[in-house]
Amino acid sequence: MKVGIDSYCYHRLFGEVYTGQNQPEHRLSFEDFLTKINGLGIDGVSLESCFIPQFDDSYLQGVKAHLDASGMDRVYAWGHPDGLEGGSNERAFDEMVQHIEYARLIGADVMRVVGSSLMFRFEPHEPQLEKLTRMFTEATKIAERNGVKLAVENHIDYNSDEILQLVKGVNSPYFGVNFDSGNFLRVLDDPIQAMEKLAPYVYATHIKDLRPVKGVPVNEWYFFSCVPTGEGLIPNEKLAQLLSQHNYSGFLAVEVDFLHPDYTDREEDVVRQSIQALRTITAGL
Repeated sequence: MKVGIDSYCYHRLFGEVYTGQNQPEHRLSFEDFLTKINGLGIDGVSLESCFIPQFDDSYLQGVKAHLDASGMDRVYAWGHPDGLEGGSNERAFDEMVQHIEYARLIGADVMRVVGSSLMFRFEPHEPQLEKLTRMFTEATKIAERNGVKLAVENHIDYNSDEILQLVKGVNSPYFGVNFDSGNFLRVLDDPIQAMEKLAPYVYATHIKDLRPVKGVPVNEWYFFSCVPTGEGLIPNEKLAQLLSQHNYSGFLAVEVDFLHPDYTDREEDVVRQSIQALRTITAGL
């Protein structure tokens, strides 16, 4: 199984600095990022659309050429921060559909999509899921015509039963799951039980490891904050085994968001250590 990263690992360096985080000493451009990944010893990259500076055909074809030359598998990631806002944002739906073409232009056959976010997690879910099933069904038909599979992420919004409900509701081989190994814990769902349900439908991953932070309220999303793979509570080795048993053909993509205080401002170290840990895991599969 291959190993990669998601560009969101460097959100602070791209300029998205959370409240309570330090401003970076240096900024990272998207072009800098593309150069950086060639030195990380990875096989694939998930590119968050929010950090891509332009979307004209020639620019995206240049991105594709760079990734092709680097031998990188790729996922196009749309939806940060709030995706379709639980099905209430039709303008976001139009944007998502537009980005299917951008995914095709960079040569990605999987596009991560987001139905909602933590901002809507305490609103009634059933009406959201009904609207999202309609939206994703319509978008999936367009994605299929472009040779792109959509993969919905558990984005600190829905549990594994609800994600499975979406997948079965859309009912297409062009609609599956971007499995985030940390976000199910953040909605108090068990990651192993979630993977046992969803593994046949997983097209992409975000691999996190999380540890609770003393002094942070339990109902804050970053109560469980990011640490290097292998140092937290997430059984990523078992999750990889389950994916392997279901012939998962994508890559394991390290993703880092809010860093645990033990790793403040050390996203570069956390990424490198996590890549190494995933290399060890995949070697044992």
